Amino acid sequence: MKNILVVFTGGTIGSIATGGTINTSDTTSFKLIQLFEQHYENHRQIHFDTIQPLQILSENLAPTAWKTLIAAIEAAQPDQYDGIIITHGTDTLAYTACALSFYFNAAKIPMLLVSSDYPLDHPKANGLDNFICAVEFILQKNQPGVFVPYRNQQQATQLHQGTRLACSLQLSGDFFSVQGKSYLQFANRQFSLVNPPAQQMPTQNTLLKADFSERLLMVKPYPGLDYSRFNLDGVDAVLHDLYHSGTACASAQWGENYSLLEFIRRCEKQGVTVYLAPAIKSADAYQSTQALIEQGAKIIWNMSIEAAYVKLLLAYGNFDDQQEIMDFIVRDLAGEHL
Repeated sequence: MKNILVVFTGGTIGSIATGGTINTSDTTSFKLIQLFEQHYENHRQIHFDTIQPLQILSENLAPTAWKTLIAAIEAAQPDQYDGIIITHGTDTLAYTACALSFYFNAAKIPMLLVSSDYPLDHPKANGLDNFICAVEFILQKNQPGVFVPYRNQQQATQLHQGTRLACSLQLSGDFFSVQGKSYLQFANRQFSLVNPPAQQMPTQNTLLKADFSERLLMVKPYPGLDYSRFNLDGVDAVLHDLYHSGTACASAQWGENYSLLEFIRRCEKQGVTVYLAPAIKSADAYQSTQALIEQGAKIIWNMSIEAAYVKLLLAYGNFDDQQEIMDFIVRDLAGEHL
């Protein structure tokens, strides 16, 4: 008999569609287990305990919800289970996967986040398939860590490492790991290795408080971004997203307000550290990127923007010293470094 804790948090997988509106429902969460028992012949070999610390659509999530979720999991004494499955909405799935991966970096059991692209009663919904993959991973692999099983439409189910899942593609419900490198594939109740980790998972565990800073600003680049619009009062650090080539506007030819270089100078004067991500470290870099580094921006190399954002929230929530913060950022906690 395998004991699995199922943590319901809402999301599409815990919603119903009525009158043209999709919203969470008190009864739909438990429908997932009912469907599983109807479609999984060996379900009597598994005992599920359930808790529901949250019931929200994931677009309404704020980092404070992660504290609630973490506290609920810890109160349930996770070590007594063979694995934990957390149901979650798709909109902020990648961020929560990172948050749990970093915080539970010392976990000794598998934790899997399960979502659905449609409500469970929709014929196209992948929620049950994702849930079955999660259960099978606990039964077959029992590998510690945080993972996300997800079946894109017309594709085999992929298992993603929690710190490497990117947000869904625009105007799509499909999910991919960064660089398109999922960890395992699941088909015909069997797992196959798709992309072996380039390095061993970290063996040094880091104990953290579930404190996510509320003083971090994340900025997305786009043509015409006017940095004068940003108020830095109450901001400790800025995470600036980059274009796919690891670049952002370093030119003042359209005016200083449109130059990230000038924004970095302004941040420095106000004691605000600027971090840049994502970027792959290589022998060569664009002139614009070199200029940003020379101006004092700190690049978080070889990490997704989602992982960089959540890791910075934890860094500034747990540490005060700038060197401690940087040591934490560069330390591989949960396989986040590509």
